[in-house]
Amino acid sequence: MASRLVVGTSVSLDGVMQAPMPAPGVPGEDDSNGFPHVGWMAPHVDEGFNRIMSKVFDRAEGMLLGRKSYELLASYWPNAPEEEGAELLNSMPKYVATRTPMKADWQNTKVLVGEAAQTIADLKKSTDGEILVQGSSDLLRTLQKAELVDEYHLLVFPVVLGQGKRLFAEGTTPAGLKLTRSTTTDSGVVYINYEWAGNPSYGSVA
Repeated sequence: MASRLVVGTSVSLDGVMQAPMPAPGVPGEDDSNGFPHVGWMAPHVDEGFNRIMSKVFDRAEGMLLGRKSYELLASYWPNAPEEEGAELLNSMPKYVATRTPMKADWQNTKVLVGEAAQTIADLKKSTDGEILVQGSSDLLRTLQKAELVDEYHLLVFPVVLGQGKRLFAEGTTPAGLKLTRSTTTDSGVVYINYEWAGNPSYGSVA
């Protein structure tokens, strides 16, 4: 028994993942540090994007969130059962990584208290299938450092932002990746899948 940890996220061409689309009912989502580009992905969302996201969530056996991302999503989805996707999100097993105890009222949520590198390593050993990591840029740093990410499923949008929280921040642990899939949408979004492949390879070109 072992699950695969899949980071599924939207990024700008320069790697920014912060506040791609305001959360429903939560204005000003993740505008920390004066981020002025909230909602930057919305003009490029089309049927192709929606089909990809539907498949991403259909494959997932659970969702892993940091505390801030959990609180953001939990403030809306349990109270909007009529919204598209709400039934799936509300019924899906959810895991929250946090260093301090917290109360989680959103149904089917388990709180993982402690150091994330250890609690999530234990989670992977005790579950099957894919666990989808959504948002949670701070948590991602820990997962990358501990080499717990098995795959990246990235939607790269045709926009350059120049500032904001990045998927691969300065100091990210080096890693080699293997491309397993790529496709594009009509609006110019590139969907790429990479598997973690250990340490980077080095050499020279004669």
